[in-house]
This record gives sequence, structure tokens and C-alpha cells, in this order.
Amino acid sequence: MTMLAKTHTAQNPLVRALQGSGLLAKDLDYHLVRASMVIMFFFFGYQKWFPYEFERLVPFISSGPLIWWLYPVFGHAGASYFLGVSEWTFGALLLAGFWSHRLGVLGALGSTGTFIATVTIIPFMPEGWDLAAGGFPAMTGNVPFLMKDVVLLAVSFYLLRQDLARLVQR
Repeated sequence: MTMLAKTHTAQNPLVRALQGSGLLAKDLDYHLVRASMVIMFFFFGYQKWFPYEFERLVPFISSGPLIWWLYPVFGHAGASYFLGVSEWTFGALLLAGFWSHRLGVLGALGSTGTFIATVTIIPFMPEGWDLAAGGFPAMTGNVPFLMKDVVLLAVSFYLLRQDLARLVQR
């Protein structure tokens, strides 16, 4: 028996177990990614309603080339509320995307816009690069927190692409 045949034979029980568990189900990754984004938007949107978050957002909003205008327009609390409503809206649209690809597209567009706005803060974040370690790419302060948004932007594009493809297939 060849090595390939032995490997194939040895994997069959594992593959069968995985198939039986549902982990290899069609679109499982898509559904898990969508659900994780809904959860993330719910939690991040929730914290925007409390004074501790109003102050926590100051360096982010003040340094954001796409969101700096929130403070002059809404003030600190209002900017936080605006972001909270936006995050809950996009989360709700992503949730609705389980049933409606059109609503999912709207949620993914909002999500994409959200993370474009936050990723653009990274180069402008004060004290974001540790000078003692040579500066860029030695992250410090709030920059490591923002780096997760690079992945979330990619996830948003993934959901947008998936929902657009599903709409076209209909």
C-alpha cells in the first residue's frame, strides 16, 4: 500500500467524523464570520452609551481623518451615541443578512465603512509607535488595539463579496 493510500485510509474516519459534526457544512465559515461580526457590533455598540467610553474615544476620534468631525457636530457624548447607533444598526443589518442578502449587503457596506474609518486612524494615532524601540513598526498605546480592525475590514469585505455573489446568483 502506498503512503498516499495509507494517509487517505487513515483520514477517512476523521473526515467522516468532521462531516458528521457539521464542521464541514456548506457555508459554515460564512455563517460563523457573520455571527461573530453581529456579536462584535453588539458589544462595541453597547459600550458607546456610557461616560467611561466617551473619554476613551477621544484619542481615536480626534486622530481620525475620516471621523474627526464627530466632535464639532455632536460633542463627546453625542459622537459616542452616534457610533453606538451606527454599530447596532450595522450589526442588526448583518444579523438580518442571515435571511436577506440585500440587508446583509447594507450591513457589510456599513461594516466596511466603519473599519476603513478606524484603520485610517492608525498612522495618525499620537504616540502610536514606540520611539525607544525604533518607532514603526513597534506599536504602542492605542495602535495595537486598532490593528484588529485590519482583520475586521477584511472580514467586512468577505461578507460584502459573499452577499453580493448570493444576490447575483438569485
